[in-house]
Amino acid sequence: MESLYADDPSPVVELLRAFGHDVLTVQESGNTGFSDPEVLAFAVKNSLTVLTQNRRDYIRLH
Repeated sequence: MESLYADDPSPVVELLRAFGHDVLTVQESGNTGFSDPEVLAFAVKNSLTVLTQNRRDYIRLH
């Protein structure tokens, strides 16, 4: 199962956790205020899959 890194806390995070998924939020990791490139870099460094509603912003980073 993938480990997820959510850029915003939301009810979806809690629902995913209830189904047994490993989800870390930006806030929980202490990375509040990070830019999208910094969030992505943290996720890559820690083998996490980014979970975001900002699809357009992250598409540009690939």
